[in-house]
Amino acid sequence: MEQSTLIRRGVGLRGVDPHKVSPGYTLFAHLTSPGTVKLIDNHGQEVHRWDMPYRPGRHAQLLKNGNLAYNGVHPEAPRLFPLWQKYRGGVMMEVDPSGNVVREHRDPLAHHDQHHLDNGELLYTTVEGIEPEKATSVLGGIPGSEAPDGKVYGDCIKHISPSGELLWHWKAIDHLDPKKFALQPHYPREHWPLINSVYPLKDGNILASLRSTSAVIIISKETGDVIWHLDSTVVAQQHCASELDNGDILIFDNGTFRHHESATYSRIIQVKREDKSIAWQYKDPHPMTFFTPFMGGAQRLKNGNTLVTEAAFGRIFEVTEKNEIVWEYINPDFADYKGLDAKEIEEYFDYPANALFRAYKYAPEEIPWLHPN
Repeated sequence: MEQSTLIRRGVGLRGVDPHKVSPGYTLFAHLTSPGTVKLIDNHGQEVHRWDMPYRPGRHAQLLKNGNLAYNGVHPEAPRLFPLWQKYRGGVMMEVDPSGNVVREHRDPLAHHDQHHLDNGELLYTTVEGIEPEKATSVLGGIPGSEAPDGKVYGDCIKHISPSGELLWHWKAIDHLDPKKFALQPHYPREHWPLINSVYPLKDGNILASLRSTSAVIIISKETGDVIWHLDSTVVAQQHCASELDNGDILIFDNGTFRHHESATYSRIIQVKREDKSIAWQYKDPHPMTFFTPFMGGAQRLKNGNTLVTEAAFGRIFEVTEKNEIVWEYINPDFADYKGLDAKEIEEYFDYPANALFRAYKYAPEEIPWLHPN
């Protein structure tokens, strides 16, 4: 009998409503693959793939010019602490549909979200060791759980030109109030505040998700100050904060250690900037059946539907504004970290997984090279 619960429940396309699903193709990168990126249609059929030279670190997107923006794991990055091997990146590549490299930028300390802008610029998260006297100001976390070298690594955000010139640089330790942004008590002190997404807003400021402090913030590009803060009374270990056309913020709210609730479940929330009220949300009618403790994605589509990535379980699904599921797909590929130069986490994640960091969907007209005729 099949021993993998996920495989036993069924993989691949699980269902589609052809009348309500958004037309298009879904792109995803299997995290424990050597570097496989797939593009599938609404029937779950692979229509294109890229086999990249580095394992995903952590996801891929299509740019407006049709090329693939891919973030791979840097082959020579320092091994800061064990879990760093899971979420680091560092090789930011733009490749054409045939896999030819158009441009590449490397930063061995980059991690999580490396956001490729359509003009060739990059906005991404990175880390640097915090000076010992400043590191003591970082509050919370598990006592004595600094990195093996004794350091607390603090997040930075970099904005890079197409030629690699540094355009803007922000450091958490210089701009976050440690009292307002304390690590939650179950987190190691090796990494603070663990920024898992960065997003350029239409007004020029920067939207960021801080997982280990359960916060979503807006950073003034001009001053570096935090000018908007959604705190842990609303979000819990959240990911993938993005701006919608009307200025609202869409967030994948994971739900681990949510205030005043013991049963964990994930949800997607649309938050109004002006008063932080929730304008729309999706959670499963049986809430605990939709949950990923880490990672996760939410993308608002052109027809008003939302594409959701239940990341740890390789599940991608699409919901309407009325919370009706109209498409569901489970990544059928499973692998562990053996052979991927990640020995520090081979035992911690010692099972074959189909996990994805984040998936994206594109309308047919956004991929003209796929069907040139």
